Amino acid sequence: MRLSRRSLLTTTAAAGAALVGSSAQAKAVRSGTSVDVVVIGGGLSGLIAARAIKQQGRSVLLLEAKPRIGGRMVNQAVPGGGVVDLGGQWGGKTHHRFAALTDELGMKRYPSYYDGKGVFHWNGQSMTTDLFDSFKRSIGFSNPDDIDLPESEKQAALRLWQTMLAIAETIPPEQPWTAPNAAALDALPVSQWLSEQGASPLAIWMFGWICRGGGAQVFEPYEASMLHLCWTMAVSPPGETPEEWLLYDGAGEVAKRLAAELGSDVLLNAPVSSIRETKGRVTVTYGDGQTIKATSAVVAIPPVTRLQIQFQPPLPPRFVQLMQRTPMPSKWKVLAIYPNAFWRDQGFCGAASGNLSVLEQTADACPPSGRPGILASFVSGQQIGRFSQLSDREQRELVLRDLEIFWGPQAAQPLELVIKRWTEDPWITGGYGITRNPGAWTAYGSTWQEPHGRVFWAGTEQSTRWPGYFEGAIEAGLVAARQASAVLT
Repeated sequence: MRLSRRSLLTTTAAAGAALVGSSAQAKAVRSGTSVDVVVIGGGLSGLIAARAIKQQGRSVLLLEAKPRIGGRMVNQAVPGGGVVDLGGQWGGKTHHRFAALTDELGMKRYPSYYDGKGVFHWNGQSMTTDLFDSFKRSIGFSNPDDIDLPESEKQAALRLWQTMLAIAETIPPEQPWTAPNAAALDALPVSQWLSEQGASPLAIWMFGWICRGGGAQVFEPYEASMLHLCWTMAVSPPGETPEEWLLYDGAGEVAKRLAAELGSDVLLNAPVSSIRETKGRVTVTYGDGQTIKATSAVVAIPPVTRLQIQFQPPLPPRFVQLMQRTPMPSKWKVLAIYPNAFWRDQGFCGAASGNLSVLEQTADACPPSGRPGILASFVSGQQIGRFSQLSDREQRELVLRDLEIFWGPQAAQPLELVIKRWTEDPWITGGYGITRNPGAWTAYGSTWQEPHGRVFWAGTEQSTRWPGYFEGAIEAGLVAARQASAVLT
């Protein structure tokens, strides 16, 4: 089945409409209405904050700019039944809050599929490999012993890898700017550090792969410092298996069920333009000039998008500088849907990595039955700048070519190919993860967790444990809810 951009957009729009219909319907709110707490942003973190406040018996109103709830937590139906998540989808071994939440919501989990071999592709050569459970010694997803490259090159790359991970162990998660040698590390882009270390092409690819494709970070090696990369390794450690389980109904269902709990306390199509605090009260202006008054506010949107809101009193200059140096990650998600997981039948687990032109990795995202078969992948970083200049047909051809290189001719014939262009999504404009430019942590990082009067910050980027993941979004939402509730009288 060949999909045009029109049919792709129609499918996505239909899913969005269904999501709105199954979530809380926007209620008519009289301008000037007062609540205890207003929450801005209807992604997972904002939903969690609003839910926690409501569970305390407080009045709350959640304002969401988009016509749907969920932020980067959204799914859509696929041919043959089931759903795919257009945003985040995995839970991890130590994602205890997320697992507990899915239990509370009556959702069922299943383990990610790691049975079988993986694939590593390097400079035109595909190698069948065992997955390696030691992140400190893996190359991509693979056991280095299975990679047909000179042993000296592999060991040199792994030494740099382990040096980076050793630095990460010295980074305080809540105050990375206080780490040993923080100023020097923060002034040094990852790309420059690699150059100074005499990194080989394999090492350069390994660091680029984790920078562009990790869970807490999505940036090119020249866009962030060694301090920031090591901080992301410390707070969202890949060695703790953050992609251990999935949900039968998809992660997007979590947002729908949370919205259903909130009911009419959710207002869609309500972009916030200003937040003004006077005499211990907060007035939020949204839509075409309507207002809502509250004792406190939780802002649960990505850091740089906070700057689209006018604050009175103004945000502190150092805080603004930090937000300006925290751009949205460049990330598109690719989902290829097949009748069945044919790679499983061939003894593979769906995990692949390598230096292909567009896709650097794939993962099995199927239900336990393997029907439908789903391969998840990404287009990341500067590749998006080049990729976005191509036609939809050209984009599709390049994606299918890389899937075929990884997984053979069957991979080039999906029932459906979904490309979720997160950089083009209004009000979100980027994917998961955190980019923080060189120098930002040490110059402005101390403002990171500071509230602005009666305005408190949420969003996965705000978390000190598992930022970039659902777990981090939940933690940040709960912290902000406690802070916002503490000032109520």
